[in-house]
Amino acid sequence: MTTFPGASGNGTPQDPQGGGFGQRVDHIGSDAQQLWSDARGAVTDLGQTLDLRGRVERNPYGMMAAAVGVGYLLGGGLFTPLTARILRLGVRLAALPLVKDELLGMAESAFQGYQTGRGMAGPGPQGSASANAASAGTPRPPTY
Repeated sequence: MTTFPGASGNGTPQDPQGGGFGQRVDHIGSDAQQLWSDARGAVTDLGQTLDLRGRVERNPYGMMAAAVGVGYLLGGGLFTPLTARILRLGVRLAALPLVKDELLGMAESAFQGYQTGRGMAGPGPQGSASANAASAGTPRPPTY
């Protein structure tokens, strides 16, 4: 059997300092008040550091969106199908400029190739043997 200091076998506390149950409750109460005041001080310091009031005044809609996002995450929305869909959409939207730049580069090079092929053919008649020999290795655009 485990014995705890300050306790007797019949359940009555025997405090060596002469205190009792009331003194322990007072001590726990003062510890709780100290913890509460420390927590309030930490929240106040965090609020001053982040300047939440100033941010809300400068950008109210952005802070509202941030609050909704934090509430969504704290409410357990991180591992839901909706979050997966939103992330997939975000990745697609983030990749869109890369794909656009790649397609524009391909179009520019194709247009430059078209211009180069057109310049090699020259202003002469389309059916001449010299024009056909000069452009034998390069594709020519269709003539209309």
